[in-house]
Amino acid sequence: MAEVKKSAPGGGGRGAEAPGRAAKAAGGPGGGGWTRFVTARPRLTLLVALVLTVLAVLAGGGVADRMGSGGWEDPAAESTYATEALERRFPGSQPNLLLLVDAGAAGTDAPAVVAEARRLAERLDAEPGVDGVGSYWSTGSPALRSEDGRKAVIAARIAGEEKDAAAVLDRIAPEYRGTHGPVEVSLGGGLAVRHEMQTIIQEDLLRAELIALPLTLILLVMVFGSAVAALLPLGVGIVAILGTNAVLRGITEFTDVSVFAQNLTTALGLGLAIDYALFVVRRYREELAAGADTYAAVRATLRTAGRTVLFSALTVAVSLAAMLLFPQYFLRSFAYAGIAVVLLAATAALTLLPAALVLLGDRVNALDLRKLVRRGEAPRETAGEGAGWGRFAALVMRRAPVFAVLTTAGLVLLGLPFLGVKLGTADDRQLPVTASSRVVQDELRNGFPGDPGGGITVLAEGEATPAQYASYRERIGALDGVVRVDGPVTATGGHAYFTVVPEGETVGADAQRAVAELRAAPAPFDTSVTGQAAVLVDSKDALAERLPWAAGIIVVVTLLLVFLLTGSVLIPVQAVVLNALSLTAMFGAVVWVFQDGNLAGLLGFTATGDIETTLPVLMFCVAFGLSMDYGVFLLSRIKEEYDATGDHEHSVRFGLRHTGGLITAAAVILAVVMVAIGTSRVTNTKMLGLGIALAVLMDAMVVRSLLVPSVMKLTGRLTWWAPGPLRRFHDRFGVSESDAYNPGGSSGVEEVSEEVRETASSRP
Repeated sequence: MAEVKKSAPGGGGRGAEAPGRAAKAAGGPGGGGWTRFVTARPRLTLLVALVLTVLAVLAGGGVADRMGSGGWEDPAAESTYATEALERRFPGSQPNLLLLVDAGAAGTDAPAVVAEARRLAERLDAEPGVDGVGSYWSTGSPALRSEDGRKAVIAARIAGEEKDAAAVLDRIAPEYRGTHGPVEVSLGGGLAVRHEMQTIIQEDLLRAELIALPLTLILLVMVFGSAVAALLPLGVGIVAILGTNAVLRGITEFTDVSVFAQNLTTALGLGLAIDYALFVVRRYREELAAGADTYAAVRATLRTAGRTVLFSALTVAVSLAAMLLFPQYFLRSFAYAGIAVVLLAATAALTLLPAALVLLGDRVNALDLRKLVRRGEAPRETAGEGAGWGRFAALVMRRAPVFAVLTTAGLVLLGLPFLGVKLGTADDRQLPVTASSRVVQDELRNGFPGDPGGGITVLAEGEATPAQYASYRERIGALDGVVRVDGPVTATGGHAYFTVVPEGETVGADAQRAVAELRAAPAPFDTSVTGQAAVLVDSKDALAERLPWAAGIIVVVTLLLVFLLTGSVLIPVQAVVLNALSLTAMFGAVVWVFQDGNLAGLLGFTATGDIETTLPVLMFCVAFGLSMDYGVFLLSRIKEEYDATGDHEHSVRFGLRHTGGLITAAAVILAVVMVAIGTSRVTNTKMLGLGIALAVLMDAMVVRSLLVPSVMKLTGRLTWWAPGPLRRFHDRFGVSESDAYNPGGSSGVEEVSEEVRETASSRP
């Protein structure tokens, strides 16, 4: 266990002096070197940061245009193989562009309509990059004409990679959308839906940034009072966001990146950078208020708050990195964006921020806007600040069993709706009802006897006779849940495909069951099954296979990092369990609101009766990491005081007193950013933003305020126990807060460069 410095009687009083003690300390491993590095040339440091930020703006420009809007499928799955094979052999079997031709009262079979529709189909077939054009007028298929006889479909496939296909769509869409003689043409299909979704996400992200930035600045001013102090966290956040966009732009050169990841970049870039900067600036101001000079305050801040920021960034990065284990590039994209923005935010907070603080000195408290609403000087941080949180912690600890049981029961109750979760796949209903591609898909869904772009496709490979094809068709047509089988459509080289129309929704339970039965059905040739339902089945299997590994990595690394921070065996276990409890409300709300449709009218989305398969995994990784962020803030301050005093209960009260307000403020600011993201018109983005906002608020206001102090009271001094081997391991590799307080060490001020001395002497 870390060395404990016993306090004199009344150790609580000494605890209140922690900032002063830290400010006077200089010894301790590694701290001096890092302080010298970040403060030796503060002006040069900030100038280099400015240059790099400008380069990041240039490098990251247009990154959204290089991103994709898909990524939910497993590249190694059977359905992916079949889709790619069908695209090569039978382009018309996998249409991703649908032209909805509205003939009005004349009907689809009027001579003028027939002539115009055939002309459009021929013109589309001649377009570069477009394959497999077919239509109601060329095939006579009843599935391609509406039940009222007023509308029909021209189907085609735009081949190539997602970005290339989108470029073709951009080129041809204006030529086909609109009035053509006696008909009105609208564009739909999977490609049009994804392209419009990408456009809407970019527009919504810009709006979210315009909402979040001014609100965040207002909240920061309310927290700090000083406009100068409030601008520092915002600056760190902007640097992190712009830097991450540049990183993502580079990653798009090598692999696919989802456009949804930009939402996470904005949210985490602002949220975590503000968290880290809040923690650093707040500690720096405490040190100044305790009587430290600028350089001693910076040293003490980096030794304490700086180390906490480093541990916090590592825990968040590990949670997000776990998504790299999944094959879907939708999830992997969030790992790319999340790891980059976390590391950049921490780097900026530990490099640029100390340099700025050295230059500002006590002017970090300048421009106190609180003077505008009240007379007199606004007080700086004092020993009495946070006393309300200290009293609240004492109250919770006096009634620890009651608070622990009731809070745990309440969180479990809020999470119960998640037991009824139904996993599905995203479709056009993610878009607002007024989106043009959504309007087309609604027409197809509600007015046509079958979905021209849906169904299940079975690829047959291997030589077969017509009799064998007919026998197989009869066999699969007799399966439960199969309404109709079309085909086979054959080609040379022993390739054919069948189209199977299942009962119910395109990706509903019946369709998923039909996929399993089709894959199990015997055939005289090799078969592969694809279609939306098959993609969903394969995606769920891939997630189920890798989820235990991802969760295991998150838990094990979190346990290790928290152990290195605290030297306790019990605290890491508590941290993981309490973090999991903080997510229950989020998961319960996701099902109750977005799956079951409660509040759908208020929030403006269409409930489909299921949750997109990858969303729970994504929300778990992000929310767990953010919860650990706040947990590390609180635990590090408790550990710091426990090392100094050896008084367990006092240390818990002290930790909550000095971080309760800070954590709550950080959570509220991050929640504001996430709610701004949640104003998106795309349902998945709305779910992500609002769900994580709820998780963050529950963690800060319930788990950190009620569960942590009550549970630590119940575990008592056992909280800090570790067996001998682990204690020795921690003594060698872990963090001991007592190392930061070495009265015999140098102050470190003499290590500051001449430039810094001149900066100090030039201050008024």
